[in-house]
Amino acid sequence: MKFAVDEGGFAPVREHKTDAGVDLRTPEDIVVYPHSSVFVDLKVRVEIPDGYVGLLTSKSGLMSKRGIKTTGTIDNGYAGTIGCKVFNHSDEIVFLGKGDKVTQLVVMPCITDEVEIVDEIKAGDRGENGFGSTGA
Repeated sequence: MKFAVDEGGFAPVREHKTDAGVDLRTPEDIVVYPHSSVFVDLKVRVEIPDGYVGLLTSKSGLMSKRGIKTTGTIDNGYAGTIGCKVFNHSDEIVFLGKGDKVTQLVVMPCITDEVEIVDEIKAGDRGENGFGSTGA
């Protein structure tokens, strides 16, 4: 995968050969107050191959230990820097230092068929049963 790193950014790293995600780091110190969010320009650009999409996903350690979640979508063809919304779902102030891992980029196949409006949708096994329909 091809990346360009802008001034002040950090090169993406895949810590283990078999990791699904490439770790991205914050180019500056950030403070995320409890139950709030901040936007971080990661100063990294990526070339997403045709037929794929880039998904920013939370780092499991930050999420489970500190309440930090991240999310985002990077479409094929986007050439700007990757931006990341960092949400703090905890009751504590979270400080991330310059160079700390903040999110990970997972690149996956993506179907981009034309949108077709129809009168009915074929129902699967669950029909219209939604939230909580399979559990207690």
